[in-house]
Amino acid sequence: MPQNFIEGRREQGFLLPPDVREWLPVDHLAWFVIDAVAEMDLSAFYAAYRADGHGRAAYEPSVMVALVLYAFATKVRSSRSIERHCRQDVAYRVITGNLVPDHATIARFVCRHDQALAELFAEVLKLCDRAGFVRPGVVSIDGTRIAGNASPQVNHEFEQIAREIVAETRATDEAEDEEFGDARGDELPERLRSAEGRREFFRQARQELRREHENREPAGEPEAQAAEGVPLELDANEIVGRGRQGRDAWLREGKRQLERHRWQNPDPIPRSRDERLLLAAERLEDELDVDRRANEAYEHYRATARDRLGRRPGGRAEPHRPPDVPAGKVNTTDPDSRPIPIGFGFVQGYNAQAAVNEQQIVLAAEITNSSTDFSQLDPMVTATLAELERVGVGERPEAVAADAGYWNEQQMDEVVANKHIPVLVAPDKGTRGTPKRWFTSGRASWMRTLLATEHGQQRYRKRKQTVEPLFGDTKHNSGFYRFHRRGRVKVRLEWRLLMMTHNLTKLHRHRLATVGA
Repeated sequence: MPQNFIEGRREQGFLLPPDVREWLPVDHLAWFVIDAVAEMDLSAFYAAYRADGHGRAAYEPSVMVALVLYAFATKVRSSRSIERHCRQDVAYRVITGNLVPDHATIARFVCRHDQALAELFAEVLKLCDRAGFVRPGVVSIDGTRIAGNASPQVNHEFEQIAREIVAETRATDEAEDEEFGDARGDELPERLRSAEGRREFFRQARQELRREHENREPAGEPEAQAAEGVPLELDANEIVGRGRQGRDAWLREGKRQLERHRWQNPDPIPRSRDERLLLAAERLEDELDVDRRANEAYEHYRATARDRLGRRPGGRAEPHRPPDVPAGKVNTTDPDSRPIPIGFGFVQGYNAQAAVNEQQIVLAAEITNSSTDFSQLDPMVTATLAELERVGVGERPEAVAADAGYWNEQQMDEVVANKHIPVLVAPDKGTRGTPKRWFTSGRASWMRTLLATEHGQQRYRKRKQTVEPLFGDTKHNSGFYRFHRRGRVKVRLEWRLLMMTHNLTKLHRHRLATVGA
């Protein structure tokens, strides 16, 4: 008797047209993502296209949204990898209906709709709310450091950046010899040693770059514009009233407002290195300008302020003279990224923040380039309440739990007094066996006593069961250790896509368990 096998007949044609509905089981993640996208409000995507239908046909937005969400849910984040899966993966072919979008088309779709894609986070939360997963309870807040798409080796000072920009404008060695004579030739040009000269140089450099790109095809991304003056509102009552007296408090407030201005008016990261160098130099110039203005405001306050008895502020102010040339360093590949400590060293990247409830559903996902979590408690609570309000959940969290890195008494007062949410923040790191000797305030002692009670331990312990496993799953299981995109807006979108697909897969597993039961 001959051997008996089931043969694979690749040359056999289909007797009937293929039906993609038969390619995957009904409980597959691909079908769940398609159904989830059908429930979302995609009006922002459709509004970006012409209503009269003129022009070349574009891929249907719901198909592209489902493709991007499914790709992130299955750990595929490169546009070229997504295109490759559309050719060879059955689930991707079901998502696209046997279409194969080009990788450039996928990348342009993400760039064109970055804001709309980021806002889908609330749409996913609505689906979780319908399943009963959005129950605030104890919300845990934490951050994880993730490397950016930039090397720390290109963190340069202003003089190095300026010399490279100037070098691009020199045509020949003869012109250089004529300009510098017997000098070394690497000194900073005189016009770049004053604020007015630098502003004029940057203006002329941008005009030259604009003329060079006038006849080129558009790259699909907005051109970086010259940075405008950063508005500063330094209120003495706000700064001194909170006990933050001294020059450093005014300088910190200036830097905080500068960072807020950059978030409200983000600069696109150009592809051209020449434009990135110019953007990096302007960033350092803005920081020096804010430092000078904050210092002038503090000097004015010292000279004019009087208490109720007509006396000047006490203490002796040390003289402070800002440098003539911007100090510090900036990354010339991704100027928004910063060196972030990760325990065993530093990475050039971002601090990714998440607020997670007891069901391990991410309620808010934001990013910052601050190296610590010290100033992130109130912003993350505010973001959480905003997302819950968009979903339609009026219930506030029972408490907010965070580790010792979030200990900021001013922000804790803001959350408790104005947002009416109890705060559980450990004053000491878990690795310390004894409290800090210099950290003996009444608030810290009270918090230690509260966390030592059974009620406090029960609630604070939930932080390790919710937000910590989320970061472990994102990094270890999903293999996400580095952002692929550059710039704070694009990095924020990438982080929110990761968190919303986490919520989607969580909801999918819940539905499978419900059906199986």
